[in-house]
Parts: sequence; C-alpha cells; structure tokens
Amino acid sequence: MTAARKQHSTSRSSQRKRATAQPQKAGILYMAFELGWGEWKLAFGSGPADNPRLKTVRGRDTEALLREIGKAKKRFGLADDALVHSCYEAGRDGFWLHRFLESQRINNIVVDSSSIEVKRRGRRRKTDRLDAGKLLSMLVRWQQGERNVWSVVQVPSVADEDRRQLHRDLGELKAERTQHTNRIKGLLAGCGLAVPTIDGRFPEVLTELQTWDGQSVPAELQQRLLREHERWQLVDRQIKDLTNERARRIRTGKDQSVKKVRQLLRLRGIGANSAWLYVMEFFSWRRIRNRKQLAALAGLTPTPHQSGDTDHEQGISKAGNRRLRTMAVEIAWCWLQFQPASALSQWYQKRFAKGSSRQRRIGIVALARKLLVALWRYLESGEVPAGAEIVSRKQGLLMSEEIAAA
Repeated sequence: MTAARKQHSTSRSSQRKRATAQPQKAGILYMAFELGWGEWKLAFGSGPADNPRLKTVRGRDTEALLREIGKAKKRFGLADDALVHSCYEAGRDGFWLHRFLESQRINNIVVDSSSIEVKRRGRRRKTDRLDAGKLLSMLVRWQQGERNVWSVVQVPSVADEDRRQLHRDLGELKAERTQHTNRIKGLLAGCGLAVPTIDGRFPEVLTELQTWDGQSVPAELQQRLLREHERWQLVDRQIKDLTNERARRIRTGKDQSVKKVRQLLRLRGIGANSAWLYVMEFFSWRRIRNRKQLAALAGLTPTPHQSGDTDHEQGISKAGNRRLRTMAVEIAWCWLQFQPASALSQWYQKRFAKGSSRQRRIGIVALARKLLVALWRYLESGEVPAGAEIVSRKQGLLMSEEIAAA
C-alpha cells in the first residue's frame, strides 16, 4: 500500500472514530422500504440533507431489520430510543409489516403507489436503490408538513381485514364458475351444439346431444367436458356454502358491522350482495369525513381536463375500490327498478331517462355516486333517502334473495 493510500485510510478511520466518539443526540430516524419477495431494500436518513444509508436485508427477516435500524441510529449519531418514521408502498405484502412496525413503536405509513410523483421528462431511471431513496426524501417532506406529496392508505384492523375475505372469495368463485360455464359452451360450440344452461344434469344432457350428422359427441371431448363439469360442480358447491354462511351471519350476527348490513337490507332494492360488500369494504371501518372523500374512495369522482381553449370531461377517475364501484353502478340500476318513487330515481328520470344510451350511462354513474352518499348518511345518522321505501327486516331478507336470483 502506498503512503498516500495509507494516509487516506488513516484519515477515514480517524473520522469514523471521531463520529463514534460524539455524544448521541435526540433526533428522528427516517426509514423507507422497497419491498421485494426475496429481499428488501432499506434507505435511512436523519434529515433532508443526509446522504441516504442504503442496506439490503432478506425479505420478511424482521430480526435483521431491527439490527439495521440500530446500526442506522449509530451511523447518524442518534440515541437508541430515537423516534423512527417509516413508510412503504401498499402491495402484495399487505399490512402485516405495518402492524409489526407499530408494535416496535415505529411510526409507519402505507403509501398508495399510484399517488407517488414521478418525472415525466424522457425515460425514467428505475432501480430499487433509486426508489428507496425517492421514498425516503418524500417521507421527510411528508413528516415536515408537505401533505400533498402522496396519498396515505387507511389501514384496517385485523378483524376488519378478515371480514372482507368472505365476499371477496365469493366474487372470485362466481367469476371462476362463469369461466367453467363459458369453456363448456365453447367446446360444445366447436361441434355446432349448444345447451341453454349448465347445471347438475349436464352429464345426462351430454349423452343425448348429437352433432350435425347424427353422431354423438366424440369420446375424448366428452371426457374433457365431464372433467370441466366436475370443476364447475366444486365451485358451485363452494358458492352455495359461502352464500349460506353469509345468510346465517346476517340472521344471527350481533357485531356492529352485521347490524349495519341488516339496516341496509331494510331499503327496498338493496340485496345481501351489495349490503355486505358496502359495509365490509367501507362503512364498517373507514373514517369518512365527507361526501367528496367517499366518492373519491370509490373512484366515482369526475376528472376534468382544462388547458387553454380545451375544456372537456374525461369521465370518472376509477382510482378507488373497484369492487365497490362496480357494485354501486349495479345497485343504481336496481334502485331505479325497486325505488321508482324516490327522489333520486325521479332526478334520474327527469335528467337522463329521455336521452341517448350514452347519456343514460353517464346518468347512472352520477346516480350511483349520489346513492352511495345517501346510503352513507343513512347508516351514519339514520337519514332515510328522500322518498325511499322501507321494508321490514324479514321482507328485506326475502327481497335480497329475490334480487340475487335475478
């Protein structure tokens, strides 16, 4: 080693010793995560002027994470009990990490990744190191009061998150059943055959089908269709089991969320599917401040585009909960059918019913937004939507079954 390199190494060593010898100060440690399946990229800093300390740990290794936090505090000269602020983007890892960090007295926020600002000039460089550093700088800005840098996700409790599993699983099973139905019908269409419905009698119907030349369905195709039908039967049975379980909870449940479901079912036109989804996704745990925030959470807010002489509406934002947004539009059509005398239905009939099909579709989205706000007020304060018909609890349950069957 040359004399110059030895002198430089000695200088750096002495600098580290002096930094270590400095008394620890009370301060704040900022930490940002870039989460991957195999490894996590961590970025640490104690202020906006700091050069980030970047480290990599194995994914979901919480012990290594805590060790790196301790090392970062020493690196920036902070006390062992210094306050820690952290953040990560909402995604596949869900909210377990947030709960772990909170249990370690770390103030964590979960960020909506689609709300993070990015540069639009040319091609944007993207690596885990750059993303972690970007999140760290934005976290510092957020904690210093700059609230418009991103949107923070509201984290549900473990119980509230668990209540969402039933209707989400039910929705996925119904979509899967539709896939099996379409596949069976598609395979039959290749032989020039069609069946009106797929049910438990399909194997018997299959043996009676004949192609254009009077022949039965080919043997290999029959076996494939029967296997597909077995999968259809399994999914159909699980759908019925979950539907029965939901009905049982609605009848016998005593917690506050189920009470809100029963309250919604007393409005004619609101069925078990919509009432359960509305409550478990939104109304049972979200802290909604006003109608604008509610519409934004559902992605039903308008997105105007105005620049110079250009001024037009781009449609709804679709940035919120897609399950609730889809159900809100479906229930708006049901509301017109089952609540024709209500003020909302009269408003729609007056403004959109006589317009073109495009105008009616625009109107139904507006009605869905207004109806969602009306249902929120109904649950919060008991204010019944103007002109809406209220039914008994028993009638509400029967009506929900009728709507589901339709």
